[in-house]
Amino acid sequence: MTVYLDNAATTRVCTEAADAAYKMMTEGFGNPSSTHQLGREARTVLEESRATLAKALGAKPEEVFFTSCGSESDNWAIFSGAELMKRRGKHIISSEVEHAAVLRPLDILEKRGFDVTRLKPEKDGSISVGAVMDALRDDTVLISLMLVNNETGGVTDISAISQALKKSGSAALLHTDAVQGFLKVPFSAKTLGADMISISGHKIHAPKGIGALYVRGGTKAINLSPLIFGGGHELGKRSGTEAIPQIAAFAKAAELGSSLFEESHKKMAELKGLAVRRLTSENDGLLILYGEAPHILSISLPNYKSEVIMNYLDGMGICVSKSSACKKGGRSYVLEALGLPNNVIDGALRISFSRFTTEDDVNALCDGIKSAREKLCTVLH
Repeated sequence: MTVYLDNAATTRVCTEAADAAYKMMTEGFGNPSSTHQLGREARTVLEESRATLAKALGAKPEEVFFTSCGSESDNWAIFSGAELMKRRGKHIISSEVEHAAVLRPLDILEKRGFDVTRLKPEKDGSISVGAVMDALRDDTVLISLMLVNNETGGVTDISAISQALKKSGSAALLHTDAVQGFLKVPFSAKTLGADMISISGHKIHAPKGIGALYVRGGTKAINLSPLIFGGGHELGKRSGTEAIPQIAAFAKAAELGSSLFEESHKKMAELKGLAVRRLTSENDGLLILYGEAPHILSISLPNYKSEVIMNYLDGMGICVSKSSACKKGGRSYVLEALGLPNNVIDGALRISFSRFTTEDDVNALCDGIKSAREKLCTVLH
């Protein structure tokens, strides 16, 4: 039996999304740019999927552009947003705890002459409105902040930041990486107020290899230049033959996720609460690194090594992680930015839930961590 609790890294593809992808691979396999019947049918699925995803996001279909993943969406928003706004200034605001898909492009932009302010996070990994406004300058042209931190679950109030920017009269574009927030915490494109929102399929039970960028209509952001050039697909914004199987699956997963949102949100919050109660009562010294999001729980067993605990759990068929999967086992710069002691960082584990997670899964995890702590105590100390 496998207990999968690494849903912040990727999720199990739901049956409905898999079926949608398979149908388009085996039946509706036409190129949506072709004018024959199969091509027209694929084009219809493409636009219906765009409308479905837009509805789940609270956006208009013409504001949603498909990409290959969340990382591409982040890169596109940051590189093209900076390019679009550079005549107004070259100052960018972000944070020390963003995903690498944001941090690496910012490093490159610095080498091109942009000035990047990386804000320090709050204790839960979120970024405060005050910190953003204190860093805001007349030449600030782009702000990129994660909605839900992928390691701590801390939620940044993007809506309040958007309102504060408008009140200040700032012309800066606001981008948010909402990959960990989409259909996990309540929001819509309208309520967030961001100019650009990045989302990804494989975090919501769709296949890997599909994402999207929301670009708010009626604003300067709609003039973003393409990151990928070619045949002018996606209304000229993102060239490359559209991956219709992944797109259809993404739309189906988003449709289901939207309809089940309240139920799954409540369930994940309850399971997180169960895990917190058991883990803290059964393991002396265990720390909970709190974040608001219901699907992410970051814990630490100070003076233990997370790799050892993970390997022990893995041997029991229990899958967790020690940080973002994109770090490939490296030390967490997010927890370092929080100013946590080395022994806390080195003993940290990330547990993440989905609507498919069960109470049995959580109990197996708690039993496993207790067993690991007790049996490995003499080895680790």
